[in-house]
Amino acid sequence: MSHKERIFHSILFEVVALILMMVFAFLFIEGSMAAITGLAVGLSVMAMAWNYIFNIGFDKAFGNDRINRSFKLLLFHGFTFEIGMLIVTLPLIMWVLNLSFLTALLMDIGFVLFFLVYAIVFNWAYDTVSNWIKSKSTKAMTSSLENI
Repeated sequence: MSHKERIFHSILFEVVALILMMVFAFLFIEGSMAAITGLAVGLSVMAMAWNYIFNIGFDKAFGNDRINRSFKLLLFHGFTFEIGMLIVTLPLIMWVLNLSFLTALLMDIGFVLFFLVYAIVFNWAYDTVSNWIKSKSTKAMTSSLENI
């Protein structure tokens, strides 16, 4: 994955996640919507930076063939990414929402479980669509060259 595509992937991932999180926050979390929105945006920015760094390292360790990764490797990818996020985000959630460690931990675990599933589904869908687009583009280019 090129650096441009990696940045696009990260931004798309976070925009969709931010929309979903704001809907869930509005429905299930009591508190100031301004604080929750600020927290969601802050967590999103942190996640984008972590996503970029983590995925470069993960691709170096496990290869760039993202479309043929096993389900077990996709689970490992999602789980290790979310553990890293948990470590970084727990203090911020405690501070912004003025929550105890246990309450913030339970809330953050809920986020982790949501994002574990979301990351697996999003990355599978992204890789599948990206592969389809690239194959269509290659076929179109090959067809154009054959007509010359």
